[in-house]
Amino acid sequence: MNEQIPTEDRPGRPQAPVLGRRRVLAAAGLTAVGVVWAANSGTSQVAQAADTPGCGTPSPTPTPTATGGTGTFRVPIDTVRHTRTWMAWPDSTAIWNGSRRGGTSLAGIQANIALIANTIAKYEPVIMCANPASAAAAKKACSAANVTVISTIPVDDCWMRDSGPVFRTNGAGGLDAVGLNFDGWGNKQTHAKDAQVAALVAAHAGVPFTAVPGFVAEGGAIEADGAGTLMATRSSILDPARNGAMTQAQAEAAMLAAYGATKVIWFDGYIDSGDITRDHVDATSRFVEVGKGLVQQPNVKDAHDGWYNDEVNQYNVLSTATDATGGAVRVTKIGGPDYNVIRSANANFVGSYANYYVCNGAVISAQFGDSKADAAAKATLQGLFPGRVIEQLNIDSVGAGGGGIHCVTQPQPVP
Repeated sequence: MNEQIPTEDRPGRPQAPVLGRRRVLAAAGLTAVGVVWAANSGTSQVAQAADTPGCGTPSPTPTPTATGGTGTFRVPIDTVRHTRTWMAWPDSTAIWNGSRRGGTSLAGIQANIALIANTIAKYEPVIMCANPASAAAAKKACSAANVTVISTIPVDDCWMRDSGPVFRTNGAGGLDAVGLNFDGWGNKQTHAKDAQVAALVAAHAGVPFTAVPGFVAEGGAIEADGAGTLMATRSSILDPARNGAMTQAQAEAAMLAAYGATKVIWFDGYIDSGDITRDHVDATSRFVEVGKGLVQQPNVKDAHDGWYNDEVNQYNVLSTATDATGGAVRVTKIGGPDYNVIRSANANFVGSYANYYVCNGAVISAQFGDSKADAAAKATLQGLFPGRVIEQLNIDSVGAGGGGIHCVTQPQPVP
């Protein structure tokens, strides 16, 4: 079944473009919402015992036994050393046909995915999951010796951060994975293959796998510091199409159990009719290390709209929050690009510097053609990651499609 995805692009470059979050992927029939999630912003720490049993109440996630013994399995921060990076090769002309996804062609998105894979491969191995019919093309494009293309894990699209498994370590040599029950961002896109990716990747990696019971999310919707603290937006996690039967306390309990965490820092988030992610946190707010965060802030020329307010609100919440240790979170701002200067004329282009990917020895980030903002972002990232090379890539097709480098990568940490 091919979903109908109307393009949201407006003709010409707007005077004050609006920052988007995969808004070009909207399914037909969505009602324009454009409102901030009504729940209170801030942090909460909920004991699972306080949840009231009922429809949608998550049961405790078991702790699988992996090589290295048992223990508390926890999702580490991306900055830990990786065994490899997992990616997915897009080949659907129904999804990438030049009239959807911000006008991005299949050739354009494939070129960007290959560029990202070949760049990461300079620093660590990459496994690219491709459909059998396109595996040869993927191998030709992903020519770096450190990229392995496999055709045993079919995919619908390239967003491995969302469809792939979330790997966990236990500090004693153990490794397992959990699945967040990917459903096409609330059944907004074809996902029959992608719904199986998490379990298949875990099986290929040879690690125990558990699907989080009664809970739906994507990897890009939850940011972890590896020491007990998570960040997420209510607009995404509490989306009725994903977790409509859950209260915030129930959703939080599921997240904490799955990630081996004890605290969630909640942002309200922002709902735009075209954003099928419902404001994934990884486009705006990230953990750099324990007690240290980064939040992208609007360019001074951005329109003062819902996305502008969302970025400001996320900074205000995180800069006054405490993490699971009880310590304050020190927050660095990273400025966004000027949408009147960047290469893309797509009004819904995602220009996120915060959506970088940390691999062994490097940070893979985006550049958008705003030389001043690009240079400032690189300097900010270099200051935050002084021991790593900062690679800046032109990933305009990914941005026009509604995502960034973090969105298309899934790290497998060293146990």
